[in-house]
Amino acid sequence: MKIIIILICLFAISMTGGVAMAEQAQSKKDNIAIVIHGGAGTIMRENLSDEQEQSIKADLQAALDAGYAVLEQGGDSTAGIIAAIKVLENSTHFNAGKGAVYTKPGKHELDASIMRGSDLEAGAVAGVSFTKNPILAAEQVMLNSPHVMLAGSGADTFSKLKGLEQVENNYFDTEARFKAWQEVDAKTKAKQADQASEQDVLDAEFKFGTVGAVAVDVNGNLAAGTSTGGMTYKAWGRIGDSPVIGAGTYADNRSCGISATGHGEFFIRYAVAHDICARVRYQDKDLQQAAEEVIMQELKGVGGSGGIIGMDPAGKPVMVFNTPGMYRGFKTSKESKVAIYGDE
Repeated sequence: MKIIIILICLFAISMTGGVAMAEQAQSKKDNIAIVIHGGAGTIMRENLSDEQEQSIKADLQAALDAGYAVLEQGGDSTAGIIAAIKVLENSTHFNAGKGAVYTKPGKHELDASIMRGSDLEAGAVAGVSFTKNPILAAEQVMLNSPHVMLAGSGADTFSKLKGLEQVENNYFDTEARFKAWQEVDAKTKAKQADQASEQDVLDAEFKFGTVGAVAVDVNGNLAAGTSTGGMTYKAWGRIGDSPVIGAGTYADNRSCGISATGHGEFFIRYAVAHDICARVRYQDKDLQQAAEEVIMQELKGVGGSGGIIGMDPAGKPVMVFNTPGMYRGFKTSKESKVAIYGDE
């Protein structure tokens, strides 16, 4: 009889432990989440047809679904954001990968970066011309290089050595981006200027089309990534904030993950991504509050336009921008949403 009672007790304990473990695993799974952006700017309903709006939202949702599927299957946050960013890079709607803008000479130079919140490892590429998916090149720099950033032909060579898909530069050509280049080119030449003005670029593009993603996985690890084609008509090998760790991208499990989009020079000078995370970590501020302070006050106060997406270790997504709109979306275990305009 005593043996039976002991066995029953042991069985009950094991069952209780099993239930507790299952609940813990489910709790971790409930915290997985991903947030994305496809650029901020003067994005208003009159700028987009219903068909364009639906197509953009479909691509945003496809990116969310691709990234979330990785997380749901137990994949890490790095793999999750890469899956999402690749979808955005392969879409012509965004200024990254296939939809990259034209430089002043009429070519394409792409930038990307990625960072892990678990150990602060990071990788970036700038000015690549032949790598189909720059976010994959940034990942390879992080994983298989002693460096954080590689640029230009060296970055493309490294990417090729790592077996990443290469394309001709005209792969990135799109009719809409070429028309925007022609418009900016005409205005710049009329002014006899060496470089296009920001306003002329925005008039032609009405947005900063950089893409990015931030995610948290089942182990509570954050990762952030950003990819861009830069600014239309950029000259002299200009590099913006997207590949700069701490400016356009940052991730730290002790605070948050951030991906930015906007006028890169301001984001670099104000170390926007890191500043937001620092306020969370050192001032114990809520991520939403920290992001609003930096984007809506610090940045806006000096004329910097753009926005960020972010996430805290608990899987709470944040999307803050000081422009009329931002292509954006998030997906958690409880909710999924994509949006474009400021009033959504």
